[in-house]
Amino acid sequence: MDRLACDRMFVTVIELGSFTAAARRLGVSSGQASKLVQRLEEELGVQLLTRSTRALSPTPAGQDYFERMRRVIEEIDAIDHEIRDAAAEPGGRIRLTVPITFGARVLAPVLTDFAARYPQIRLQVDFSDRLTGLVDEGFDLAVRVGAPRDSGLIARRLCPIRVGVVAAPGYLAQRGTPRSPADLAQHDCILDGNFANPAAWAFRDPATGRDSALPVTGRLQFASAEAVAEAAVRGAGLARGPDFVLGPLVQAGRLRPVLTEWEAEPILLHALYPAGRHLPARLRRLIDLLVEAFRVPPAAWSMIPSEGEEVFRQT
Repeated sequence: MDRLACDRMFVTVIELGSFTAAARRLGVSSGQASKLVQRLEEELGVQLLTRSTRALSPTPAGQDYFERMRRVIEEIDAIDHEIRDAAAEPGGRIRLTVPITFGARVLAPVLTDFAARYPQIRLQVDFSDRLTGLVDEGFDLAVRVGAPRDSGLIARRLCPIRVGVVAAPGYLAQRGTPRSPADLAQHDCILDGNFANPAAWAFRDPATGRDSALPVTGRLQFASAEAVAEAAVRGAGLARGPDFVLGPLVQAGRLRPVLTEWEAEPILLHALYPAGRHLPARLRRLIDLLVEAFRVPPAAWSMIPSEGEEVFRQT
């Protein structure tokens, strides 16, 4: 019997709450996962889990064994990773999840360059805007826009992402340029379903510094910043979106920023990974590369009109 395999399976079952999830994490069948824990109980001569048709939970002895064995396994893994990292070029697989639009437009070239630099590292990238359970779904790293909600994750700040309001020059010539958020009631607004509340646009009062969310209305709503921007280019109304999508269109003169003095606080981009675990060299290298890549936001994100008037710029 491989005692370490049994111990690792038991710890993973408790962490994830089921044999099925633990088996998926460790790459075995559910039946094999159950047999490994049963062998451990037989070896120790004590029941570690209380099983029922609805749930499983550790016995008092199981809880004590779990807490102590988890630390042992973490230390074994740390030693293993440190020895491997010191002896060879970083290698192995990294599973990461990234936002759909930001991932495709901005991260894909950075990740491709990373793969070329480290030929022994394999990248498996999932594109998703949903809030993924990083540990439960077996991801090593997540890149997400906004404040992290899971206290069990370590967040490395990458860069700020500004959110601005824009419209096509033709639309503004026909409908006029709003001078304050209150003027939005007289305009068509294009809503982005990726925001938590698409119909509430955030602003900061330049006189008081106070933040507020103003209700807006519009007939068009897309769960895609790119679709929102394209609708704005076509003159469908005012749009609110991130600089990495709107910036190139502003620089090209296809969109113009408005209400720039009412700009809300930027949203932060983070790299997230589980706390309390040894960080393999391959993952450290990727995180360090991401931090360096976005230390200075790309010039293409700059919200400066084509004629050069600075109205909404990355800092």
